[in-house]
Amino acid sequence: MAGFRALAREVRNPRNSIALRRTSLRKCLERFAPYGHRATWHHLCAVAGLAPDDRAPDPARLITALIELEEARAVWLAYEASFADRRKREKHDGIRQPSAVDDWHRNTWGGCDVVPCVSPTVYPALRLADVLRRVITAMEAGPGQACPVCSQEHLEWRSDLERYPMEGPVCEDCGIVVPVPVLTPGARAAARRRAFEDRYATV
Repeated sequence: MAGFRALAREVRNPRNSIALRRTSLRKCLERFAPYGHRATWHHLCAVAGLAPDDRAPDPARLITALIELEEARAVWLAYEASFADRRKREKHDGIRQPSAVDDWHRNTWGGCDVVPCVSPTVYPALRLADVLRRVITAMEAGPGQACPVCSQEHLEWRSDLERYPMEGPVCEDCGIVVPVPVLTPGARAAARRRAFEDRYATV
């Protein structure tokens, strides 16, 4: 099975058919898709000016989308290397118990569903790399009250998510499932309370 870099070369190869180049870009998302496959694809299409269902897109637009994805992947790989170094030092020092951040990272290893979006068409307006930088910064800074991406406090706890995590706080502004470790217990409780109030407001 081809890796991300091999697939990226296929996207760039002008000798390939446009269909193969598009398929190779879609396959890149099987290796790295921070919002999940569908939402990441819609984001890349919006950035590059592609129609999501266009089977014969402009090759230059495919490259624009690939560059956006590669930039974000470089940010994530640097974080994973830093994370691995930290865990190695902690284990050397006798710290074996993983933290909540470690649990989150284990489930996002490789860069898929780092900050999944509930809807494939609702995602942050920022570049992917900037979103990842903000999430990483929030992880390193400790828990806060708001979404680490858009800084809004409009969070609602959802228990009907379709993939990992199966439940969690969703930002009503930018659409991401906010990683639980970046929120204080008070912020998580407020998100649960808002979900409860909204549920019974419609009864």
